[in-house]
Amino acid sequence: MTDTGSTAQLPESLAEIVEDFAAVTGQDKLQLLLEFSRELPELPSHLEQAAMEPVPECQSPLFLSVDSGDRDGVQLYFSAPPEAPTTRGFASILHQGLDGHSAQDILAVPDDFYLDLGLGDVVSPLRLRGMSAMLARIKRHLR
Repeated sequence: MTDTGSTAQLPESLAEIVEDFAAVTGQDKLQLLLEFSRELPELPSHLEQAAMEPVPECQSPLFLSVDSGDRDGVQLYFSAPPEAPTTRGFASILHQGLDGHSAQDILAVPDDFYLDLGLGDVVSPLRLRGMSAMLARIKRHLR
């Protein structure tokens, strides 16, 4: 799934992130993931973690909230502790890649798009499944 046909299914912002990961190798991919983890925005004041949906498939505590009141501009919120940089990185990738896009665009993202990030050599399959679970829960909410 690493051809340009697959990134054509991704919103431009997510396709750019996939391309950024494709441009680096080995431990640089992990470094890029850590950069994303530092960029995950704080929750807005109106949203409390207790009101968010837990994602138990993640190895670290992760909570998400999907505001689909505007189907043309879905808002995504994530909460993960600073000591969980991999989980925060995945959440940040999804936030930066999908926040503000239409429900239709998000639902069109291939469930396994994360494989194109090429993190399989530096992140355990169990952790990668956590990212898959985040996307699946977002899509389930939008359906």
